Amino acid sequence: MIVAVGLSGGVDSAVTAALLKEQGHAVVGVTMKLWQEGRYRGGCKDACFGPGEAEDIARSERLCRQLSIPYHVFDVSDEYEKIVLGYFRGEYLSGRTPNPCVRCNAFMKFGVLPHLACKSGIRFDNFATGHYVRIQKENGICRLFRGLDAAKDQSYFLYRLKQDQLKNLLFPLGTYQKTEVRKLAVKFGLEVQDKPDSQDFYSGEYAELLNTSARPGKIVDVSGKMLGSHQGFWNYTVGQRKGLGISAGEPLYVLEVNACRNEVVVGKKEHTIQHELLLDDVSWISEEPDGPVLAKIRSVSKLYPAVYQDRKLFFPDGVFAVARGQSAVLYRGEELLGGGIVKEAK
Repeated sequence: MIVAVGLSGGVDSAVTAALLKEQGHAVVGVTMKLWQEGRYRGGCKDACFGPGEAEDIARSERLCRQLSIPYHVFDVSDEYEKIVLGYFRGEYLSGRTPNPCVRCNAFMKFGVLPHLACKSGIRFDNFATGHYVRIQKENGICRLFRGLDAAKDQSYFLYRLKQDQLKNLLFPLGTYQKTEVRKLAVKFGLEVQDKPDSQDFYSGEYAELLNTSARPGKIVDVSGKMLGSHQGFWNYTVGQRKGLGISAGEPLYVLEVNACRNEVVVGKKEHTIQHELLLDDVSWISEEPDGPVLAKIRSVSKLYPAVYQDRKLFFPDGVFAVARGQSAVLYRGEELLGGGIVKEAK
């Protein structure tokens, strides 16, 4: 079987390629080139998008030479600008909280990249990545499950994948612990065996991607009383407690970022607890649920017991500080069902 592997320059994708090669598959390495010199400054953080991409590509090229497999790089910087960065900018400046990683996975890593690989004449039967997620294929239906390493599980970011994408995907690391993957990297003699994981979406400051100037406005409490001022509502996020630039007798949290009024609304912790979400732009792996589910609001948050019905998500015990624009991702046990974008929270 011929398998195209999406390589990022990190340990997970490198071990994925080495494992598949060891299993006897014909492997082809493919990488997205996202960065365009001169368009953004970037920074020093280890991130998916930044000027450090050139070294990541060089690492991937050396890996492919080591494994004696072909390697191809596709410049998708224009598509990334439109699909991911344009969305990121639009959401933030509308007062919502975007999730660029969800969008990148659905439309770029599992959309644009394999499409361009096919279009360029590369023949492959399956497409694989180093995501920590499990896939099962039975009777023509594909189902996704959380990775066995709960600390590294990446299913949250893949909830928008469709059946026509899933049918040709492989996730070889879904049943591994991260410590085991590091040991495999040592076994295979890979130079990336100690490379830290990327923790950020962008290596620089988000303000640069927004490309907007300061817009002074008010910080107010739930009654509308002015408590302070801000230089741009996009610098605040729902649930934020530190760095508000105001003093009060008790801790205050951001409750709302209102782009229309150019206001940041703050309140007490009890005001941050919400019990009902209305979802928009829902997407399901196989079928839409109806009834008890487990819900994840942020990639690093716990799973909350909830009830889903007709785009509404109810939390009996409440959930902390949900922002419009975030992804609410639903599970039944270990199985990823899908999810949607938070339109309203109350």
